[in-house]
Amino acid sequence: MGLDEDLAEALALGHDLGHPPFGHAGERALDRCLAAVGGFDHNAQTLRVVTTLERRYPAFDGLNLCWETLEGLVKHNGPLIDRAGKPIGPSRERGLPHAIRCYAAMQDLELWSFASAEAQVAALADDIAYDAHDIDDGLRAGFFMLDDLADMGAIRDILARVRREFPHIEAGRLAHELLRRLITQMIEDVIAETGGRFRSLAPHSPQDVRHAAAPMGAFSPAMLEADRAIKDFLYPRMYRHPRIKRIMADAEGVVSDLFGHYLEHPDELPAEWSHTVVSEEESGRLRGIADFIAGMTDRYALAEHARLFSSTPKLI
Repeated sequence: MGLDEDLAEALALGHDLGHPPFGHAGERALDRCLAAVGGFDHNAQTLRVVTTLERRYPAFDGLNLCWETLEGLVKHNGPLIDRAGKPIGPSRERGLPHAIRCYAAMQDLELWSFASAEAQVAALADDIAYDAHDIDDGLRAGFFMLDDLADMGAIRDILARVRREFPHIEAGRLAHELLRRLITQMIEDVIAETGGRFRSLAPHSPQDVRHAAAPMGAFSPAMLEADRAIKDFLYPRMYRHPRIKRIMADAEGVVSDLFGHYLEHPDELPAEWSHTVVSEEESGRLRGIADFIAGMTDRYALAEHARLFSSTPKLI
């Protein structure tokens, strides 16, 4: 599509840096722990990581990323405020996340506009990967079978074509081929739809893309419907599956336990993190502990929990 590959790659690699251990389960737990000081949002934490928490240079904190990378990390899912400054979308009820609000006071990321085309395409790539990998995970875990997926038109058509071409294919190869073709079909759809929108708008600059009335990067209406159908299928069968709900509840408990322990015993934080919670303000102490926990991997969080508590759930 003629976009900047370096920027797209930076956004794709960086957009989930702020995820705490156990993904959205850990995010929910930290959000509750920080409820009194503005909550926790993984997109905002990503911005915090690359502008504050990484300490590589003697003259400044952060990674010295360009404006386009920072705005793409923050706005890859769309504008956060309207032109009057009123929060919209996920921020409508609670306001802008703390880290984004603080950073916006120092540098204007045009939170009312769309992000670059590179950020929009990176967000679509995330959606495609999400759909494909979650279908793969659900099949492997036995939450549903291949034929259960046939209720969705796009997948039914792919399965039918593969079975016609390879009538004796075994289930494992069929699942792999289904996902391979689904990914290809979704990517080709994004290229076609986005290309059509570019030809229609004929932007002369990145600002024309940011200030457009609608996103430039998008699925076609038919593929958007297919994407929604996949998510509607997965939600009750996977995300709300009793086994997953139990694991996620246990994961939230691990993160909450760790937060409570470090809040009570800040001296047990590693030396390089202890300075972040030495603050006269409660908000500074709470957010410093959240920063430490948010940077943990799943395995490290479980290892720390096992070291500090007598009983730790088996999550991985």
